[in-house]
Amino acid sequence: MSTRLPFRQFVLKVHSRCDLACDHCYVYEHADQSWRGKPVTMAVETMAQVAARIGEHARSQGLDRVHAVLHGGEPLLCGPERLSALIRALESGLPGDCELDLHIHTNGVLLDRRFCELFRAHGVKVGISLDGDRAANDRHRRYRDGRSSFDKVARAIELLRTGYPDLYSGLLCTIDIRNDPIAVYDALVSHDPPAIDLLLPHATWDDPPFRAGETDYADWLATIFDKWLADGRPVPVRTFDSIISTSQGGPALTESLGLEPSDLLVVETDGTFEQADSIKIAFDGAPETGTDVFRHSIDQVAEHEGVAARRRGRDGVSATCRACPVLESCGGGLFAHRYRAGSGFDNPSVFCADLKELIEHVQRRISVPRHIVPHAALRSIAAGQGTVEALTILQRGQRSIRRALITAVRDQAGPSPEWDLLRRVEPAIVDDVFSHPYNRVWAVGRLRHPDRRDDGRLAALACVAAARAGMSAALRVPVRDGAVFLPTVGRYEVPDAVETTVEIRSGEVTVERATAVRRVRFLDVGGHPLLVEDLDPLRDRHRRPVAGRLTDEQAGHWQVMFDAAWDLIATRCPEYVPTLTVALSTVVPVEGEPMGSSVRDAFGSVGVALPPDPETLCLLLLGETQRMKLGGVLDMLQLFDDRTSTASADTERLLFDSYARLAITDFRRRRPGGQTITEAATDVDVILASGSLTRLGREFVEEMRGTLDAWSA
Repeated sequence: MSTRLPFRQFVLKVHSRCDLACDHCYVYEHADQSWRGKPVTMAVETMAQVAARIGEHARSQGLDRVHAVLHGGEPLLCGPERLSALIRALESGLPGDCELDLHIHTNGVLLDRRFCELFRAHGVKVGISLDGDRAANDRHRRYRDGRSSFDKVARAIELLRTGYPDLYSGLLCTIDIRNDPIAVYDALVSHDPPAIDLLLPHATWDDPPFRAGETDYADWLATIFDKWLADGRPVPVRTFDSIISTSQGGPALTESLGLEPSDLLVVETDGTFEQADSIKIAFDGAPETGTDVFRHSIDQVAEHEGVAARRRGRDGVSATCRACPVLESCGGGLFAHRYRAGSGFDNPSVFCADLKELIEHVQRRISVPRHIVPHAALRSIAAGQGTVEALTILQRGQRSIRRALITAVRDQAGPSPEWDLLRRVEPAIVDDVFSHPYNRVWAVGRLRHPDRRDDGRLAALACVAAARAGMSAALRVPVRDGAVFLPTVGRYEVPDAVETTVEIRSGEVTVERATAVRRVRFLDVGGHPLLVEDLDPLRDRHRRPVAGRLTDEQAGHWQVMFDAAWDLIATRCPEYVPTLTVALSTVVPVEGEPMGSSVRDAFGSVGVALPPDPETLCLLLLGETQRMKLGGVLDMLQLFDDRTSTASADTERLLFDSYARLAITDFRRRRPGGQTITEAATDVDVILASGSLTRLGREFVEEMRGTLDAWSA
């Protein structure tokens, strides 16, 4: 299977002419005029060859789904019979195990029941261009003689909405800042679209957009965004959803934003492959590739410099863009909008100021999480061990998550004495107490099952916080299973009671009626305190049953083994020690054969069934800490594309295994005789070819691959 980034989207030009004369159209009204020399309609034989090329590509890339859009010109000018023949030719040429997600984009004026019945028979989704209300739409979308197209388009949308809602995919609106933004938004929403696209008008530095101020387009869009947000986001708006997604580490949802490598190709009516249609605004011949479906494979098209330029992520944008704080969301804007004679596409977007202002406006309004993982930090984690700075960012993110979850428990339960006590404690101390790994396990459980009886965890945390602050206080705490557990302090045996009083005097803890106390233990590993968690009732989330309380003799043996393992890591892989120190705070003894275990909701903790030798313990600690780190990354960033959920689940498991194996392989390869990296490299290649990664996910896995390549060089 090829590991080259596949093409998944194909725009198929089935008709090269149009029945409207929209004066903002990139096909007819801008620099490239190649439409004049194209066949009016695509031949069925040409479509069959298109299907053969897409099928060939799908097989070589292992694709189980491709997306195609029937486009123009105006594709409905083909007529139902011709369109039916073209659709059948496309469907019949694809592999049986490759699903076709087929759409058509139309101006809507010819749409009627004949077309809709055809589209229903073949599962074709229909998108329609509409620029808003009548006044907005009539500004540009008219017939050549000046007549309005609005009524016919509105009728077409109503036909879809009421008669064929299963085909209705959404509305596409080209922005004109002279139109009232709220009137445009309200008009679009009134048609109950499944989705809305708000598109900037096509422009370049040589042919700039109409504007009076530097950020007119941002202001126009921000007005709609605020209304959309206030309305409860009643319909997906791809521009806004994409900014929100990329701001939180997810994928871009539109070609015009984000750093996702382009996976789109255009096929003209004569079978020639072209780059994105929008590039026609740059200069005559701009989208040409010199390739066609009869003589060239899609892999050959991918080698074209112009196609490759749109697939380079951050390396494909200008130096100005690479230094910009909103690059992850903006991505340099639509490729075509960067063009300037002399420097080509190596420029920011002509809408640069608008994009930056809009993205920052959206991020302010949605309260994007504070803990963003910088690109350099993510690369260091992906490469293997990660820097101390990178692991500290993950740790801060986990603290924020725990704090937010525990606060949600408070909001769910309402006011209480424990919250009153916590409010009196310095926030930094409370945050530190909340950072115990199994507090998140507790909070998630309480939120999922709010009707369960109070287990006393929150009261226990309040007591620990008050003690650390050196305060004096008293709090009634539930007794569960004959004991009160105070995280990081110990377990107090209180038999035959359902509740007791915990008293704190100048930081010292006394539990009323306690008959015995089992204090928590810490291992000293290279000067780093490592909590041995053999008391917390919530520690039983590992793949094996947890062990009971360690005896003093067992605890001493654990110290000896961890000393030896830590020394071995420091000798063989010293760069892992600082990051282990930051990431690993807790170890849970588990039963059974030697193994390690980590829990997604317990960042900072690993379960260990102690092996007989320090080297195996090194492997367990390194591997499970890797899993824990990857879980921390996934809590903050979206590495998998939700749109490929079935593939993502299997690939996510493989990524956890592969990332754990990265550290294990590194450790083993440094001993005499070393270890080959074949298995690790093969798994990484499978992940890259899965098609279930976001751009960030692909960058992460490619960095892993780079590490493996460097080891084998």
